[in-house]
Amino acid sequence: MSGWAPKRFWTDAVAEPCEGGFTVRLDARPVRTPLKATMVLPTLAMAQAIAAEWQAQTGAVNPATMPCTRAANSAIDNVARHFDAVVDMLAAYGDTDLLCYRATGPDALIARQAAAWDPLIAWAADTLGAPLTVTSGVMHVAQPAASVATLRAEIARLTPFQLAAFHDLVAISGSLVLALAVIHGRLAPDDAWALSRIDEHWQAELWGDDEEASALAERKHGDFMQAHRFYALCR
Repeated sequence: MSGWAPKRFWTDAVAEPCEGGFTVRLDARPVRTPLKATMVLPTLAMAQAIAAEWQAQTGAVNPATMPCTRAANSAIDNVARHFDAVVDMLAAYGDTDLLCYRATGPDALIARQAAAWDPLIAWAADTLGAPLTVTSGVMHVAQPAASVATLRAEIARLTPFQLAAFHDLVAISGSLVLALAVIHGRLAPDDAWALSRIDEHWQAELWGDDEEASALAERKHGDFMQAHRFYALCR
């Protein structure tokens, strides 16, 4: 049996100011989160994007076509309620960051990783004040506690809405440094995505593209770009 989904009952989805920010109304009814909280949003641009998602629904509501709505729900119902735990979880990526674990061979891959990733490791040290240790292989190397604490403080400055988007930037790329570089304007999101895929691109060059893996990567790329879009809507 398929799950029940609400059907469209409204004529117009409209973004408008409300106490504490902005909201979306479906005719006279405010949109609520799955936990029944009123959707109070930080910017008009975000409210307009969410209103457009609701306005585009026909027949049964399809959450898969409503990424901004889903992200806002997550920010309100989950991230805001468990803010410190989410910050801690993301800060842990700083101790195992993708950019710190390099190939042991061949030399061409080692050089490619170094050329792409070393400038970002230097940026984390010089701009963020968080020097990180680079190693070869997959054995864990603990990062300086002061650096991890500095990275955690960077994350903790985010709002719940920003943190909801930032979570996806980190989780999808596997790199806290790449995600921080994106939100600081050091990297364009497409460039950050490409840098997170160096190992996969190397394998594809050697063995050819795998159709299933390519399709999955394309979906992840779309999700990464959507996370950046939602982050931009927070300001």
